[in-house]
Amino acid sequence: MTDGSRQRRSEPTEEWEQIELLCAWPEQRDYELIRPLVLFGSPADGRAEETGAASGRTLRRRTARFEAEGMESLFGSEAVKRKRLPPGVRRLIVDLKAEHPGLNPNEISRICYVRFGRGPARKTVKRVLAEEPAPLRMVRRFPPYHEIPERRERRRAVVALHAEGWAVKAIAGYLRVGTSTVYRILRRWVEEGAVGLEDLPHGRPSGVRKVDLKAIAAIKRLQENPNLGEFRVHAALAQVGIHLSPRTCGRVLALNRELYGLDKPKGPVKEKREMPFAASRRHQFWTADVRYVDDHRLGGRAYVVSILDNHSRASSGWTPWGRRDG
Repeated sequence: MTDGSRQRRSEPTEEWEQIELLCAWPEQRDYELIRPLVLFGSPADGRAEETGAASGRTLRRRTARFEAEGMESLFGSEAVKRKRLPPGVRRLIVDLKAEHPGLNPNEISRICYVRFGRGPARKTVKRVLAEEPAPLRMVRRFPPYHEIPERRERRRAVVALHAEGWAVKAIAGYLRVGTSTVYRILRRWVEEGAVGLEDLPHGRPSGVRKVDLKAIAAIKRLQENPNLGEFRVHAALAQVGIHLSPRTCGRVLALNRELYGLDKPKGPVKEKREMPFAASRRHQFWTADVRYVDDHRLGGRAYVVSILDNHSRASSGWTPWGRRDG
């Protein structure tokens, strides 16, 4: 008596049509398709021509996946279909989010692309952040921008983060500085290279001066008029196309006075006038001052009348008044 659960016996065969009919599961069929390549190293193109079930390129890809993942590569589970990121990429994603929580998935993906040449999708970044544990303690690589003592090191931190793939907005948020500062530093670095990290010299560059011999000669001619000062010389030069600031004109005027012995311009002589009601003794003349009071509690209009002594400038008395002509 034969057991009904025992499998029906078949003759061994190498014909693919027969093997495909004997396979009860799709995973079994997929393995039989690549078995000669895995066990015996048969050429993929020959197996593809023999079976007609897949191309040689597909068979090579499946064989490489089987060698990397084993039997799991034959099953259609989500864990197998989903490509797992390398540990280094996953660790970088978690570290970046811990170092600067303001980074969004797109910015993290861009940094990963610059570091590894591979940018995971934003959904993959979110999944990694949900799966991986966050580090217990994360140390900042760069302190905030204004806490870095050396200004060159501040700029170097901006350039270093930019070279790693950080966006301008992310750099500004991480270093706690304005985006305009980040743009200015990166623009100098692109235009000048490493020299752009140094401090700019103050003042006008050496060899570049707005004051030339023509301007000095024009100021000397105008200086013959003693009534012209730096502001009037500045206005007169602007009329002939020479644009110098009043302070620069004043310096050239002083230089010409020193070189050519010119006199400093003097204003017109004014006669000293006697002060009206000048007092030679106390209580000779008094002056009354009437002033309206804005804030008062008397009700209606109020004025303060003060009596001043012209000789001592002292107040002899004052009193509030309800009428101005009272």
